[in-house]
Parts: sequence; structure tokens; C-alpha cells
Amino acid sequence: MESEAPATPVCYRHSDRPTRISCSECGKPICPDCTVDAAVGQKCRECAAPQGRHRSVQVRNTWGVNFGSTPVTLTLIIINVAIFVIGSVSLAADAWFIENWALIKQFTADGEWWRILSAAFLHGGLFHLVMNMYVLYLLGANLERGAGSAPYLALYLAAAAAGGAVSQLTDPNVGGRVLVISVGASGAIFGLFGAWLSASYQQRHTPAGRAMLNQFFVLLVINAAIPFLIPQIDWRAHLGGFAAGVVIHQLWARLEGRPAETAARRVAIAAFIGLLSVLSVMVLA
Repeated sequence: MESEAPATPVCYRHSDRPTRISCSECGKPICPDCTVDAAVGQKCRECAAPQGRHRSVQVRNTWGVNFGSTPVTLTLIIINVAIFVIGSVSLAADAWFIENWALIKQFTADGEWWRILSAAFLHGGLFHLVMNMYVLYLLGANLERGAGSAPYLALYLAAAAAGGAVSQLTDPNVGGRVLVISVGASGAIFGLFGAWLSASYQQRHTPAGRAMLNQFFVLLVINAAIPFLIPQIDWRAHLGGFAAGVVIHQLWARLEGRPAETAARRVAIAAFIGLLSVLSVMVLA
């Protein structure tokens, strides 16, 4: 018994062009000329356009940032810088932040679970702050434009929670007499690294994807080497945040449906990973 092979889909805009590429948002078949590289898969021009208009600039291997379309990234940078400045000019404020927000692991083990998140808004010095905010500036804005502000914020917080949870649960020094303290947005930042690595790998067959992947690896290698060059870097938080970013983006890439529905599902996926991280600390720590 013989059966006919299914016909190859054709581009929704060019009926003479067979294609096996489909939009990651709506599922329509698209040819290479109609493909817009985004932080989350490849999209058709309609889904990639902001607020229903055609997007004139694709997400490529460029780090130019327009903060007008990325309010979450701008807000995160402002909050981190403001907290650092307040702590720098007031010793009392700095002490309060450390006592109540830092990931003091003995305190977290006693039930103060929120520290795995709040510690992501504290930094141990100007160099620490500048490095994290620079990477947030480079990666965060492009990721926010591609995924949407709400899913992006959920990803950032989930990666921060996952980084803090892994740091808390795997640190062998927690049971000692000396307090073990961790601060910094590195877990969340490495979550962005993980999401971008997943996105650029999926787009590796396109020129923009290959260029983005090559440039991305340079940044990742530099940041991965920092724990070996600077003592007392919490590499466990880096690893936890990175893994969360990869997992969340991989789950995002499998979503189908209308943009509004997809955005809500992205938020739900990231929130689930963040909640799982919090619960793991509350139960296991």
C-alpha cells in the first residue's frame, strides 16, 4: 500500500517558495526573506512587529539599545544602581541592606527564604556592579524586546531565585560558625546568558544567529572566567541561574498560540521555575 508524501508547506507571503521554517509565535510557514530573528525563535513579520506595526530593525548581533521599548531593563539598572549609591553614602543603610537582604546562608536555612531573591539587588563593590549592569545592558534589552517585558522580568527573577537556591543548597560552608554571605545579580545575569545561548543556538543556521552565537560566546567565556580570576565569587549562583535560563527558554520555544496567550504562558513557565527554587530552599535548607 502506498501513500503520498505530505506536501511541503509554502511561505504565507510567497506561495512559490516551499519552506520548513515556521513562526515561533503563530506557526505560519515563512521563507528566509520573511523571517525575523528574535530572542525567542524566529518570527513572521507580523508577530515580530511591536504593537502590530512592522518592525524595521531585527534582533541581530548588535548591542545598540533603545530603552524606550525596554522599561524593565532600565528599571532594573536604576534599582541596582540606586541601592548601591544609598549603601555607599550611608553606612547605616548599607548595614541594613546586608542584614536584611543579603544571602546570609545560615539565616536562609532558618527560614528567611526571600534572601535568595533580595540578594540579587546588592553588590559587593563598584566593579561588581558595573560588570553586572553592563551585561544587563547588553543582553537584557534585546531579550526584553524579543520575549516581552512581563516574560523577561519573570525570567530575570526566576534565574535570580534559582541561582540563590543552588548557592544555598550546595555550599559546604553553611554549617560552619562563620557566616556565609553572598550578594549580586550574577545569578539573574547568567540566566540571561542561558536564555541567549539557547536562542542563538536555535538560530545558528541563519547568518544573524551565527554572528550572535560567536559574539555571545566571547561574553560568556569572559564572565565564566571571572570566578577563577577573582576570589570569593559565588560560581554556584552563576551555574544555577544559567541552567534556569536555558530551561526556561527551551520551554518558551515550544509554545504555540496567539502572542497574548504566549506571553502569559511564558510568564507562567518562568514563575513556576522561580517558585520551585523558593520551595526547594524552604523545604531542603
